[in-house]
Amino acid sequence: MTSSPPGAPVVLRRVNAALGQAIAALLMLSVAVLIIPVTLQILSRYTPLIPAYIWTEELARFCLVYAVMLGAMLAVREGTHFVVDVFPRLTPRGEAKVELLSGSFILLFAFVFLWWGWEFTEFAFYRISELAELPLWVIHMAWPIAGLVWLLFEAERMLNALAVLRSDA
Repeated sequence: MTSSPPGAPVVLRRVNAALGQAIAALLMLSVAVLIIPVTLQILSRYTPLIPAYIWTEELARFCLVYAVMLGAMLAVREGTHFVVDVFPRLTPRGEAKVELLSGSFILLFAFVFLWWGWEFTEFAFYRISELAELPLWVIHMAWPIAGLVWLLFEAERMLNALAVLRSDA
């Protein structure tokens, strides 16, 4: 029987891996869907054959919101979202310390997105968008979902960093 590597629990690793794959697929889908209304907007501006669709602008905006939020979720998973290369290449122990420091700020942002994102979503529960008449809470849910996913992804990264610090001690 092989033991799992130190760090985040196996269940968290598996959940985050599956979640990361699902988010990557949703990101590709949102960008693919984004192409349709933007193309219709461009064609309707420059050709008289296609009528000017008003709803395309709103759908493009909503797809862009989801593409940005899904991309931010994946960037936290990969550790590339809030990274600034200030320090020279550090030892594994030094990188673990930097990960814990930067991870604490990511957790702070995640809680902000989760807490106030939920308030933002509650504000939109009984509202619809003006043009496409889509329920706005579906769009607003991107913020608290991002906060929750950031918590999961950053928990794994920080547990792995703690394991590095414990193993080198």
